[in-house]
Amino acid sequence: MDNFNYHIPTDVYFGKGQISQLGQRMSAIAKKVLLVYGGGSIRKSGLYDQIQQQLQQADVTVFELAGVEPNPRIQTVRKGVALCKKEKIDAVLAAGGGSTIDCAKIVAAGSCYSGDAWDLVLDSSKIQKALPVAAVLTLAATGSEMDGFAVISDMEKNEKWGTGNDVTKPVFSILDPQYTCSVSKYQTAAGSSDIMSHTFENYFNNTKGAFLQARLAEGILKTVIRYAPIAIDHPEDYEARANLMWASSLAINGLISYGESTAWSVHPMEHELSAFYDITHGAGLALLTPYWMQYILSDKTVEKFAAYGVNVWDLDASQEPMRIAEEAIQKTRAFFTAIGMPSHLKDLGIDDTHFDVMAEKAANGGLAQGFVPLNKEDVKKIFIMAL
Repeated sequence: MDNFNYHIPTDVYFGKGQISQLGQRMSAIAKKVLLVYGGGSIRKSGLYDQIQQQLQQADVTVFELAGVEPNPRIQTVRKGVALCKKEKIDAVLAAGGGSTIDCAKIVAAGSCYSGDAWDLVLDSSKIQKALPVAAVLTLAATGSEMDGFAVISDMEKNEKWGTGNDVTKPVFSILDPQYTCSVSKYQTAAGSSDIMSHTFENYFNNTKGAFLQARLAEGILKTVIRYAPIAIDHPEDYEARANLMWASSLAINGLISYGESTAWSVHPMEHELSAFYDITHGAGLALLTPYWMQYILSDKTVEKFAAYGVNVWDLDASQEPMRIAEEAIQKTRAFFTAIGMPSHLKDLGIDDTHFDVMAEKAANGGLAQGFVPLNKEDVKKIFIMAL
């Protein structure tokens, strides 16, 4: 196990009715707040009115940035930055899923930066300061409510990049699973796939001796496998929604990656799909992951895949490791298919037109340091497999 510094600064208020904490917590850090949200879902659910009531009672002035996209655009970030600077806003409050929270983080950082916010997306080291960020979560998926990471797109350039650091970690997040009950079946499935992908990206690494982290990751995977189908079939099931919501946070808040050397592989590839075709992030991850697994399976990686098969899918440990690994990959694909995720790029209207440039960009996103190092040609082969 590697050395590490444990730092998870976000206060989490988890459970029913925790919105009651919002006014008091926000008034302690801001007199003026920018409320960031997406479409009309928080209005339909009543969450918008609850937020407004809480902030008004706490004497906090509210400004709004609405219409954040599923793959948040730098153009929207710039609007938020301009508003924060003009009105001298003190903090940013995101109400929504990962895209909304990601947007809020870079708005917060851009408000403390003299240049263009896109600079901060291309170079996270330029994020030196940020307004305080808070979140009210409405979708179990990205874990953005408890980390400093953000993914922002410039669709005019077909670019989608991740950025962020400890400065952009939320000060506090309110996680009430009831707010996720109205999430559609497809988005619930996509969010669950995202949680699993974050866990996979941390689980498949080459660090020796990180036994506990691996077992925690396997527990998160088993939790999603158990509860995603329940949440899809029974949207109001609180137990299912609660377990998925907490799994989304634990998958990426550092708990299962501290002490390990991890470099993500599937996310950089999926970011290219989203950048060129604006697809749902979780769906793209579910589609690519089994092909990536199949591509990198070898005598060198089979031990990790066999452990995954035995500990997550409860496969017979007495079988040959390669057989266990292959069956585990098959079960992974079958699970994603069963919850309604696509299994071929053609199902999403994607052909090989941009494979060369997509593969090159993905390969430049750190794939050479992954569990199995990948180059441009490797990525292109995986895309072709996924057609």
